[in-house]
Amino acid sequence: MSEKVGKRLSFLDRYLTLWIFVAMAVGIGSGFLFPNFVSVLNEFQVGTTSIPIAIGLILMMYPPLAKVRYEELGRVFRDGKILGLSLVQNWVIGPILMFILAIVFPQGYPEYMVGLIMIGLARCIAMVIVWNDLCKGDTEYAAGLVAFNSIFQVLFYSIYTYFFITVLPGWFGLQGMVVDITIVEVAKSVFIYLGIPFIAGMITRYTLVKSKGREWYEKVFIPKISPITLVALLFTIIVMFSLKGEVIVALPLDVVRIAIPLLIYFVVMFLISFWMGKKAGANYPVTSTLAFTASSNNFELAIAVAVGVFGIHSGAAFAAVIGPLVEVPVMIALVNLALWLW
Repeated sequence: MSEKVGKRLSFLDRYLTLWIFVAMAVGIGSGFLFPNFVSVLNEFQVGTTSIPIAIGLILMMYPPLAKVRYEELGRVFRDGKILGLSLVQNWVIGPILMFILAIVFPQGYPEYMVGLIMIGLARCIAMVIVWNDLCKGDTEYAAGLVAFNSIFQVLFYSIYTYFFITVLPGWFGLQGMVVDITIVEVAKSVFIYLGIPFIAGMITRYTLVKSKGREWYEKVFIPKISPITLVALLFTIIVMFSLKGEVIVALPLDVVRIAIPLLIYFVVMFLISFWMGKKAGANYPVTSTLAFTASSNNFELAIAVAVGVFGIHSGAAFAAVIGPLVEVPVMIALVNLALWLW
């Protein structure tokens, strides 16, 4: 790992994998041992949106988005090669790879298949900002690519779900399902999990840089708010795992059945995208940003759609919930792999 791009992670970052597993254990234990705690969490819900999870995600994304030099985003949108690579990775390779894994692995469990496909179609708009920050990726490219793919998500998610879940399974002799999701519902998810922290980060940067100066902002303010990301991440993990702790303990084999294709998906998408970025001549920060943008997923949208269409107790919703539970520890491992690979 080059000294230039492979700066050692801080003590908190370096042992983040340990903190992640501790948070997972605390969450599962809380959900299994204290069902009343889960009942309290479920009271803080608006529609399919969990207020505690939404707050955790927004706080988690705020510091990385406050680091973005928004005045430099123009160079991202002028980079046609990188934008093209991101589109191919996110809207061609990703959905097709997950569809193949979904019809191969959980055979005999059509609802799990649908849940997995939904995860593959929901491109990442939130957690990727955190993974990119941890692996020392390019913050401007991360913000630009996430915004770019979010537009495509709003416009095409409904069409993709119809094709991949209702139409395509029939071509393979499998039963398709009807998914009714509108552009407005997708846009609402994008605004909550990306728009709010994006706007907050932008306002913070422009206001404080103007009043305090760029040097103070980047050397004093940013280091002070950076730990919020990891604290909010651990909080979010505890909440997510506690909400499904009882089910995870009750159905361990089903968790494994869903986790195997997810594990393959995250690792293969990361390696393919990292290789494509390197072959295209991108530097390490941009290559790692491409890889994490393509391999992460918008589990918030996948869960919201699965719960809204099939119900909270459906197999599709269960599979969608397992998504982030697998993604989080795998992405932490891939952060270290990215730093080592270069």
